[in-house]
Amino acid sequence: MTIEIKNNTNMKGPAIFLAQFMGDEAPFDNLKSICEWVAGLGYKGIEIPTFDPRCVDLEKLAESKTYAEEVQGIVHEAGLEITDLSTHLQGQLVAVHPAYDKLFDGFAPKEYHDNPKSRTDWAVNQMNYAARASKNLGLSGHATFSGALLWHTMYPWPQRPAGLVEAGFKELADRWLPILNTFDENGVDVCYELHPGEDLHDGVTFERFLDATGNHSRVNIIYDPSHFVLQQLDYIDFIDIYHERIKLFHVKDAEFNPTGRSGVYGGYQSWVDRPGRFRSLGDGDVNFGAIFSKLAQYDFNGWPVLEWECCLKHPEQGAEEGAPFIAGHIIRKTEKAFDDFAGAGADENLNKKVLGI
Repeated sequence: MTIEIKNNTNMKGPAIFLAQFMGDEAPFDNLKSICEWVAGLGYKGIEIPTFDPRCVDLEKLAESKTYAEEVQGIVHEAGLEITDLSTHLQGQLVAVHPAYDKLFDGFAPKEYHDNPKSRTDWAVNQMNYAARASKNLGLSGHATFSGALLWHTMYPWPQRPAGLVEAGFKELADRWLPILNTFDENGVDVCYELHPGEDLHDGVTFERFLDATGNHSRVNIIYDPSHFVLQQLDYIDFIDIYHERIKLFHVKDAEFNPTGRSGVYGGYQSWVDRPGRFRSLGDGDVNFGAIFSKLAQYDFNGWPVLEWECCLKHPEQGAEEGAPFIAGHIIRKTEKAFDDFAGAGADENLNKKVLGI
């Protein structure tokens, strides 16, 4: 399947995040074969998960320009481009509350389990590698999570002590500032996916973090409307407010169907039974027509990247349907007004007469 976008839009695409598709069987078990697979579906770009060694060796990618060129060669040979690198799992480990230590140990190599300090040090090193790796690949943006120190206090009961939120965001910023400076030295934006479970999960928390970092220029956003549907946040208004900080875009659908028994919090149910759940593109509630229109309005020039996380549909079907769905939503911006044919042209005297002056 070949999908051509023949227009003058600033937006690229379609692209796909590889994380949910990697596996131990072909064509999902190495970078070359999965690139050939997604290219055959019509994708033009890939977001690479650096936490999956079947894709890349992050440390080697940071230290060796030769290896970076080899990775680019594999991707380019399939007719694809690298949109960005992802360190969602490593970013999560930059800040972990002790209540979650056991659960998040699985995000790090075994040698760092049961040792939160060494695990955090490993995560910070991974982020610094990601900055240099992104530069070696000629990338301008990077996708990650913020981690969380405050999430267990999200609902204020018992009442939060005075100053707790400010202290939490100061600590989070202190941990991230050296990393942000490393990314700045390498000319790469850090784009946080605003996600429940992270201290950065909506606009207000993003602003708190931005303020705590002194409005660091590298603090930016990967826009994913699915998480805002589940929070019941206005995801279109969000673009109006934060468009200058939106540098990456995950195209992921979701739906919210509250009942008399369960709502936003989900009642500890499995994904398929929750009122709020992720869906394949076109199967949920997200108004992608409005989103692509709004991003075009603000001249977003990045990649719309499919992130597949459907609770019902098979991933291969989701991937097959995703490329034409995204391609069909990319807008070719007009270079003239629809009513130009009726224009009277520029005439100062005419304008004065129309104004009665």
